[in-house]
Amino acid sequence: MIVITQPTITDERIAEIVSHIERAGVAAHVSRGTDRTVIGIIGKAEPTLAEHLRQLKGVENVVKISKSYKLASRDFHPEDTIIDIKGVKIGGSNLVIMGGPCAVENEEQIDEIARLVKAAGGQVLRGGAFKPRTGPYSFQGVGVEGLEMMRKAGEKHGLLTITEVMTPEYVDICAEHADILQVGTRNMQNFDLLRKLGTIQTPVLLKRGFSSTYDEFLNAAEYILAGGNPNVMLCERGIRTFETYTRNTLDLTAIPVLQGLSHLPVISDPSHGTGRRELVEPMAKASVAAGANGLIIEMHTDPDNSATGDGVQSLFPDQFAQLLKDLEKLAPIVGKNFDTKKEEAEAFAVWQR
Repeated sequence: MIVITQPTITDERIAEIVSHIERAGVAAHVSRGTDRTVIGIIGKAEPTLAEHLRQLKGVENVVKISKSYKLASRDFHPEDTIIDIKGVKIGGSNLVIMGGPCAVENEEQIDEIARLVKAAGGQVLRGGAFKPRTGPYSFQGVGVEGLEMMRKAGEKHGLLTITEVMTPEYVDICAEHADILQVGTRNMQNFDLLRKLGTIQTPVLLKRGFSSTYDEFLNAAEYILAGGNPNVMLCERGIRTFETYTRNTLDLTAIPVLQGLSHLPVISDPSHGTGRRELVEPMAKASVAAGANGLIIEMHTDPDNSATGDGVQSLFPDQFAQLLKDLEKLAPIVGKNFDTKKEEAEAFAVWQR
């Protein structure tokens, strides 16, 4: 249930309505828009509460939300959420590019890739310090040391950083080093992890489970929002289908569907969504055309030989740079702002294959 206030309502009156709601034994969550303020009611309220609220001064309407996810719903928050991280805005008409390797391998590797991501016009450096792998003998990441390497590279080259967090115990240390925390597909319904992420304010990129419905995906986001962290991004990274040619099936439909159901930014991952390097570029462009607020793309300086993971789906640096050049042309056509701030093209001369 949500309370929609009148446009001229004062902050004092909003506080009085919130107090009235809390006295009824349920929680209130205030969302301020440009025209109206919406107050979400969290918890099971008595049926008579809606009628009581309608009689209060400053209340325009009380609407029941049938969806199990309340805070993630666009009914509760009609306007797009825009997350501002050190001046980089994610959401709305902004297009943000996150690029980097599957895993942090060493200091020289992540520093060089950070330089190339920045030179191409990317805004966020991605890289895994802890890697959830299907096989127990696969490379599992370099741990906390990798977090320190990423933070150092990001600060040096003026990039935000994003890394995956796998357990509640590592949330605080990951948040100390990274600007955005990623929840991988296998952890989308790790509810202890989601609850912990709700207790901090560090932005979270929540990846869709590879067998999850939209409803399950948005309810996972609700755990973080309900815990008190409003800075959540949704990531479509492909789902498991009967097709085996690609690693996953990138669900482009999810982008406009999620944007219709929710106010949260939607990011697309064409690397995991396809698992094939030659498909990353067209699916990245298709994602932007479908309305994605950003892309998270794997890129490595030597993906075929030295990458510790996901080499077959990682772009070479010159491919990454060319993709961003193409997106710079595509973005305004589909109503997106993409300020690359790229450096000289010579930065990629040594990577021509």
